[in-house]
Parts: sequence; C-alpha cells; structure tokens
Amino acid sequence: MAPSAPRTRATAALRLKQIALDNQDRTIRRLRAQLATERRGLATIKKELEDTQVALETSHKVIAGLTEIGLSMSKKIEKMKVKKQQVRANHVECHQKFQARIHEAEDSMQAQHLLIEALVDEKDSLLQTIHGLQEANNAPAPFDGDWEEGPEEEPEEEEIEDIPLGVGEGEIE
Repeated sequence: MAPSAPRTRATAALRLKQIALDNQDRTIRRLRAQLATERRGLATIKKELEDTQVALETSHKVIAGLTEIGLSMSKKIEKMKVKKQQVRANHVECHQKFQARIHEAEDSMQAQHLLIEALVDEKDSLLQTIHGLQEANNAPAPFDGDWEEGPEEEPEEEEIEDIPLGVGEGEIE
C-alpha cells in the first residue's frame, strides 16, 4: 500500500491544484466580464463627456453671440436716448420760439387795441369839440347821426403771392 499512498497523495494534490486552477479561471472570467462591463460604462461616460463638451462649446458660442447682440442693442439704445433728448430739446426750443411769437403777436394785438381805443376816444373828443363849437356858433350839427352813409366800398383784396413749399423752413427763430 505504500506505493499507492504517494499516488493518492499526488492525485489529491493534483486534484486540489486543478480545483484551485478552476477557481482562478472562474475568477479571471468574472473579472474579465467586470472589466468589459466597466469598459462599456467608461465608453458610455466618455461619449457623454464628449457630447457635453460639444454642447458646452455650442453654449459658449451662443452666449458670446447673445452678449454681442446685447452690447449692440445697448449701443443702439444709448443712441436712441441721445436722439430722444435732442428731439426733446429741439421740441422745447421750437415751443419756446412759438410761445415767444404768440406772446409778441398778443402784445402787438393789445397795442393795436389800445391804439384803436385811443383813436376812438380821440374821435369822440373831437366830435364833442366840433359839436361844442357848432353849438357855440349856432351852426347845424353835421355829425348828429342823421347824415347819410355812402355805400360801403369793399376793400380790394390783396393778392397773396404763392410761396413754394420748403422755402422759409429753418428760418424760424
């Protein structure tokens, strides 16, 4: 039995080594499967990262474009504000000029009205003087309201010369 014992031991040792090799083979296959899974996951993550980078670059381009548009709009808005202020200033200036002209015309009309009143008063005074002199001289009063009024002559219409459009503009002061 002695010769079979080493054989049994050698067979058992070989059997244990075979089991260990089988276990290692299974572990290697399992690790290779995990590695393949990890590689596929890594490839997916890498693809997502590339897509994210492309989207980020596109986003940066859009932001740069929008910033440029915003700056352009800001400049246009500032120009419009300046133009609006100029228009407002021009409007105020024109309004003041027209107000001055209106005031000047009103003053002229008031002066003419006062002149007319003074002339009417002077006429009344002259009529009273004439009437007083006539009474003092016992002469008939020609201006007592009984005198005949002649037909009223229509005043000749003044011809208004045609002024072409555009002439005189800008001469308003």
